[in-house]
Amino acid sequence: MSAYDPFWVHASGRLRVYTPQALSLAQPDPGVLRKAQRGDERAFSLILRAYETPVFNYVLRLVGGNRSLAEDLTQEVFLRVYQGLPKFSLRSKFTTWLFQVTKNRVLDELRASERRPRSVVALEDLSTDLKMALLLRDVVGLSYTEIADSLEITLATVKWRIYKAREEVQLALGREGISFGSERATASAESS
Repeated sequence: MSAYDPFWVHASGRLRVYTPQALSLAQPDPGVLRKAQRGDERAFSLILRAYETPVFNYVLRLVGGNRSLAEDLTQEVFLRVYQGLPKFSLRSKFTTWLFQVTKNRVLDELRASERRPRSVVALEDLSTDLKMALLLRDVVGLSYTEIADSLEITLATVKWRIYKAREEVQLALGREGISFGSERATASAESS
């Protein structure tokens, strides 16, 4: 079993499968959220602790692995969240709003610096639109609907972007001689 297999063994010894639902981010407690909206710093720190790592990991991948930049952007995202929280409407999920704020801050940075990928890595070769949709699904674990809301695009566009991103990553990895899944089985059967 490799580190990339979507399985893990529970303490009971049974094999478990990671699913998007298992990776989904929980919404904050409504009481904590309301307190944070009223400026309660302790309540906000609970929200910060719960979402700082997923936001950082998402930003880190979007900026091509630049940890220092990802840390700065994550801090700026939570500053914007703190400032905007009193106006946050409970009509949408908190995580949807949080990743809208994150998306907007990262896009501002990417536009300002006109960053280009530093190395030939399949994920870095994706356009920002495709990369955002793919990472929100496969890294953060948001549902397609939450991604559509976060990126402010249609559900059909989300599905197409994720499909296209996966296809482009697979092609890029294939060019590097990396195969997986049914391709690997076909290749080993042909070489036999």
